[in-house]
Amino acid sequence: MISTMVLCFALTISVAVSIGLASVLGIQVANANMLISVKEMFGAINKFPLAAIPFFILAGNLMETGGISRRLVEFAKSIVGGVQGGLPMTCVLTCMIFAAVSGSSVATTFAIGAILIPALIKHGYPTSYAAALQATSAELGVIIPPSIPLILYGVSAEVSIGELFIAGFGPGILISGALMLFVYLYCKWKGWGKTDGEGRLKFLPATWQAGWALLMPVIILGGIYGGVFTPTEASAVAVVYALIVGVVVYREIGVRDLFPILRKSVISSAVIMFIIANAGLFAFLITRAGVPDAIGRWLEAVLQSPTLFLLGVNAALFVIGMFIETSAAIIVLAPILAPVAMHFGVDPVHFGLIMVVNLALGMITPPFGVNLFAACTVARIPLDRIIGHLIPFVLVILACLLVITYVPGISLVLRDLAFSK
Repeated sequence: MISTMVLCFALTISVAVSIGLASVLGIQVANANMLISVKEMFGAINKFPLAAIPFFILAGNLMETGGISRRLVEFAKSIVGGVQGGLPMTCVLTCMIFAAVSGSSVATTFAIGAILIPALIKHGYPTSYAAALQATSAELGVIIPPSIPLILYGVSAEVSIGELFIAGFGPGILISGALMLFVYLYCKWKGWGKTDGEGRLKFLPATWQAGWALLMPVIILGGIYGGVFTPTEASAVAVVYALIVGVVVYREIGVRDLFPILRKSVISSAVIMFIIANAGLFAFLITRAGVPDAIGRWLEAVLQSPTLFLLGVNAALFVIGMFIETSAAIIVLAPILAPVAMHFGVDPVHFGLIMVVNLALGMITPPFGVNLFAACTVARIPLDRIIGHLIPFVLVILACLLVITYVPGISLVLRDLAFSK
């Protein structure tokens, strides 16, 4: 099954179809009834928390069209844009805020990149640097809650999505801070960004202008942790709020804009759900064959401590993330690796953050980094031009990943405070 799946990837067959074909082959080899495929594919998507995915995708697209992203850029620029290198720091900070309501890194890349990549180029930054920075910053979209990969991990590993969401703040803030410090020092060294403060609004006017946009994460996340609504219900609230702000308050979404927004959201949601359905069947067959138990016993024999286990898993996930789409990798691997991690005494919430942060790196590493393609599309440059500027960003996030891996408190302190009995 795995060989078939890898072969299909090599032939550039889509991720969902590759997983599905491998699963069908597994059913045939096992002489099982093909009706299993229908049952397991339906069961994989027949889960209430998954309803949050299309809603968060729709909310992100509404924000992109409704002027929310532009106002968030001005707000972030008013905070950090006044120093040398302030514009790249604005990119990181804006992506961090936008991620807190969109849940999607690709949506963040297009929404923020369409504004900041031209601005960075205008202020003298190389186009390739601007694209690499935007692709990397948008990765925060899958780490800071609400996050679609965290929802998928919670469903696949049967872990509380609320706990995962609040645990995501620590790693998200750590990576954001590290990226902002790096771009500040790098711009100082290169002599870039001495005019970044030009045309910047003062803090209070920028905050007033972005007030409705800034209220959105407060309502969504406050509602979740205040017990007003579940993460799934919060996704629907996000859509309603983004629609009201875009249509009534900012008046940047017209009736004619709604169909393209809905169409784009439906296509994105269908692609993810098709991957989930096929990956659910694949995971069922792998589990039925006893693969997770076998892997657990092998890892226990070879990697005899939690430290070595986490190091080995990180190395494997980094390579896997380069070739397999993040959502598919989580759905297939979480049911296999999470029980093994628990066997080694690793908290499943902590392990979920390790998986998501690591696999999110696949979004900015060739050959299949979706953020790279999105950023290059906005910047209108070929992929190979941004690799040189991309490597330092990848190294910064890898350093953060090691800290997140071996300092569990970064992920678990807020979770323990919020959910302590």
